[in-house]
Amino acid sequence: MIAIIDYRAGNLTSVRLAFETLGTEARITDDPQAIRNATRVVFPGVGAAGTAIQNLEELGLVEVIREVAAGGTPFLGICLGTQIILDHSEEDGGVDCLGIIPGNVTLFHPLNKFEKVPQMGWNQVALRRPHPVLAGVEDGSDFYFVHSYFPAPSRPESTVGETSYADTNFASVIAEGNVIATQFHPEKSGRVGLKLLQNFCEWSP
Repeated sequence: MIAIIDYRAGNLTSVRLAFETLGTEARITDDPQAIRNATRVVFPGVGAAGTAIQNLEELGLVEVIREVAAGGTPFLGICLGTQIILDHSEEDGGVDCLGIIPGNVTLFHPLNKFEKVPQMGWNQVALRRPHPVLAGVEDGSDFYFVHSYFPAPSRPESTVGETSYADTNFASVIAEGNVIATQFHPEKSGRVGLKLLQNFCEWSP
């Protein structure tokens, strides 16, 4: 079973429905043991980093997530769930995050007044290295983004895909070991997003 971590961050049902479309059972849960026992874990989210970390702490899920990520279970972060697996976010005055992949989260500062923050809509992902979860996804494919902050992993090899917005080339897909995370929303990205989720269901890191 796939566990979709419920930390009061929103957007959980659309992720579950995307897996149901693929014929895969996925359960929204905040139960630590269910998350530990899951065959795969998805860590999605919409909202602010500070509130998300606070909710995780209140639910007793901070160490559970670190344990699952360190234990080899296939793990997918989405949007806010991507940002807070890094070390630190600038959001909410500065927030210490989970430190699963080294790096920080930074606010866009566009020079072009026509590039609004947050970025909302479709944008291309340039593939920087192969990854099984992106098998069959064409270089330059469009995915759906909604975000004001972007992930900046410390190690260049952590970047799998890059996207350009607001005068910045940022890591839109990051991965290390059994962990992969996307700044975009695959569950809102049509057929190509479902392809990515199907690959995740079949991935054996």
